[in-house]
Amino acid sequence: MPQHTLPRPICGHCDGFPTVTITVGQTTPDGQRQTITAHCPACHGTGHTTAARLHSRIGA
Repeated sequence: MPQHTLPRPICGHCDGFPTVTITVGQTTPDGQRQTITAHCPACHGTGHTTAARLHSRIGA
């Protein structure tokens, strides 16, 4: 029998888009744009959060 898992809540800070690529405005020697990757600080790049009731249960 298949096991059903409940969907995890989406992060409220990044709305489920946890990683973005940002151009820094400069180009590399071969002409491509130089970019950096940024992750959401709240969910650490996962796009999901832990339910609040779990935090209250462990005392965090």
